[in-house]
Amino acid sequence: MSCIDVHPHVISTDTSRYPRDPLGGSQSDWSRERPVSAEAMIAAMDAAGVSHSALVQAATCYGYDNSYLADAVAAFPGRFAGVFSVDVFRDDARERIGHWMKKGLHGLRVFIAGHTMASKDARLDDPRAFPAWERASDLGITVSVQLRAAGLPQLEAVIARFPRARIVLDHMARPLIEDGPPYADAKSLFALARHPNLFLKLTTHNLREARRGKATPESFFARVVAEFGASRIAWGSNFPASEGTLVGLLAEARAALAGLAEAEREWIFSGTARTLYPALAAR
Repeated sequence: MSCIDVHPHVISTDTSRYPRDPLGGSQSDWSRERPVSAEAMIAAMDAAGVSHSALVQAATCYGYDNSYLADAVAAFPGRFAGVFSVDVFRDDARERIGHWMKKGLHGLRVFIAGHTMASKDARLDDPRAFPAWERASDLGITVSVQLRAAGLPQLEAVIARFPRARIVLDHMARPLIEDGPPYADAKSLFALARHPNLFLKLTTHNLREARRGKATPESFFARVVAEFGASRIAWGSNFPASEGTLVGLLAEARAALAGLAEAEREWIFSGTARTLYPALAAR
């Protein structure tokens, strides 16, 4: 079965050419302790059997400077697509989106919740961000959103305002699932399944959290697929932010989803990625 990773990160070892400038002013531990360059990512992908990756800007290392991301995609255009970040609250957000797309990047990431974020009151539905959302919607690019479950009502408001926007939810917003089946604590996530333009990233965070409390990977992911459909779910390793080798992270995901039908796993491990990032399908 072919495999595409929609959530890895690359970090250059050249701090002079690509200086650190993390959002919130505090660099993430993983990007400091176990950086993976573009070249090392290709080697890891080859070892794991990952054909393509949609690299996600490491905002906790580089903030809104997507230079290394753009250079990585330019160096390996047959293997990588790039998901960049801009400050969607700035007046020039529309122009910055255009700038990074001209650099060969393919998707936008709106980073609201993160461990190094200094401001905890940023809102996805802030009207200042609406011009950026309009631009992304007009361009037809996928917008990745990182927030936690408490912010899902804000996502609901954005979806209502921009029904043509193709949105993918990073880490499924880390739903609370320790209560186990029928996962009543995750009802705010399941309620969003009625929006056909919303997709989910199933990442290593979700795989590991599905083994806590009364949750099991078999029962939780079966419920997620039943609600959203496999064609709206894509696997992302979160490598190297999540500890482990890419070989190990992919094996972990395959084992957790082994109970799904083969066609469903095909969507999750490659098919949905091509929907989210058509540039990968072309390659």
